[in-house]
Amino acid sequence: MATDTPIRIGVMGCAEIARKVSRAINLAPNATIAAVASRSLEKAKSFATSNGYPESTKIHGSYESILEDPEVDALYVPLPTSLHVEWAIRAAEKGKHILLEKPVAMNVAEFDKIVAACEANGVQIMDGTMWVHNPRTAKLKEFLSDSDRFGQLKTVRWYTIRATLLANNFELPNTVTAFPGAVLNEAGVILSCGASLTWEDGRTATIYCSFLANLTMEITAIGTNGTLRVHDFIIPFKETEASFTTSTKAWFNELVTAWVNPPSEHTVKTELPQEACMVREFARLVGEIKNKGAKPDGFWPSISRKTQLVVDAVKESVDKNYVQISLSGR
Repeated sequence: MATDTPIRIGVMGCAEIARKVSRAINLAPNATIAAVASRSLEKAKSFATSNGYPESTKIHGSYESILEDPEVDALYVPLPTSLHVEWAIRAAEKGKHILLEKPVAMNVAEFDKIVAACEANGVQIMDGTMWVHNPRTAKLKEFLSDSDRFGQLKTVRWYTIRATLLANNFELPNTVTAFPGAVLNEAGVILSCGASLTWEDGRTATIYCSFLANLTMEITAIGTNGTLRVHDFIIPFKETEASFTTSTKAWFNELVTAWVNPPSEHTVKTELPQEACMVREFARLVGEIKNKGAKPDGFWPSISRKTQLVVDAVKESVDKNYVQISLSGR
């Protein structure tokens, strides 16, 4: 760890997801909950009590108040997305490092304002995508980058945009095209949609997300030599271990009655749940800045921005009757 003193994190908002992350902060060895804020003092008190916060936790009855707390190093911000640009910028201006729930903003223009404020004030920002911090994810990347076992990526069918970008080493696609038939509610919020992403060298990805379908968290990545599959990549079936299957140079036997080199399963165990791994990494980065004068790690906001760019492009394609959207120059 960068420091023996835990990073003091304030929870800015009492959304349901904050319960899970509060537990993660308590589990992380280098972080502690220092404060909690809500627009209602009573709600903040109740939230702290029901989630087992330390007795030393400061209770704030406004978001402004927690920003002024000198005993808070960083803020976890689970506010509604429409409020991110205001409060993340205000937090950065007060020198608070930011763990920001996803989506990070309503659009990439808003997120660019947040990043600019963080850069101007030397604070770390990381989005709250938990699964990328699971030790399994490093093993997935290891297989995908193995030219012998996996080969060149050809197509990927993943549930979310971040996963698709990870498989492509965070290289933005050239084009994004939403599939016809997206379902929107009366407020214009997309409830179900799919899209195709293409890269200049012929790589493709197909994504599908839905609030209306049965719970599914599937990955299939296909290369010239191998295939990777994951069935639970966002939230593992088990908190302490996560599995995936790979196959390399699979084919049939002579009579085509069985496979040669069938898929094999791999299990990765973890001492901490993935959300606690996320907090641990965030706190490590903050500790490096606070105690050693390190610069904020620009990797995390860069992949947040790329994810938001593709999200925006999918929505733009839907709004424009499913036309192809170019990401060139964005």
